[in-house]
Amino acid sequence: MQEVLQQLWIPLAMALSFGAFTGSLFRLSGRPGSERPLMFPVLGLLGGLTAFMIHQVLVWTVGAPTWLLPILVVLQVWLWLGPLGPKIPRREQDPRE
Repeated sequence: MQEVLQQLWIPLAMALSFGAFTGSLFRLSGRPGSERPLMFPVLGLLGGLTAFMIHQVLVWTVGAPTWLLPILVVLQVWLWLGPLGPKIPRREQDPRE
């Protein structure tokens, strides 16, 4: 039981929390969507979960190293909030303002 905790649940919790933290930091990049501030950490959680699953598959198949997980989390959060992220329309600037 202790081994399952160390090999599965602790890395999962760390990947989720690091994903949420990275998503929150991504909010500071000035991308549109700041009117929905909860979107960034939630998509960061989703990116962390996806990265954890990819890492587990790599560990079980080819024996991937542990240091690969944070890199995968950052890449997944960037993908989920960047090119593959939600399309938020930019507000047009009114020339009278």
